[in-house]
Amino acid sequence: MSARSAHLLAGLLASAGVTHFAAPKPYDALVPEFLPGRPRTWTQVSGAAEIALAAALVVPATRRPAALLAAGLFVAVFPANVKMAYDWRHRRPALKAAAYGRLPVQIPLVLWALRVASDAAADRA
Repeated sequence: MSARSAHLLAGLLASAGVTHFAAPKPYDALVPEFLPGRPRTWTQVSGAAEIALAAALVVPATRRPAALLAAGLFVAVFPANVKMAYDWRHRRPALKAAAYGRLPVQIPLVLWALRVASDAAADRA
């Protein structure tokens, strides 16, 4: 079951990473202004990180560090979700609900990645 969970997390990250390149404009809009450089650079870097983490999650030898880094990535992108909620505060109720709904979703994502890391450590013991 632990490998399946890691593969599912890898699929989520790979899918998200690919969309950063296939449709980058929505991600560009989420980059907080306090970050230096161009938003597109941050979109591409975060997309590449998601793809790299996805690849590392499917390899048992790199699963634990990849899962820990994925947990850190989920925490690191939280300011983008806050920015989206703020920017979308005057949109239609359904869109506003989606933006606000993303905020608490980070918690189970972080916990999921930490669980994959824990399972990977147990599998290697």
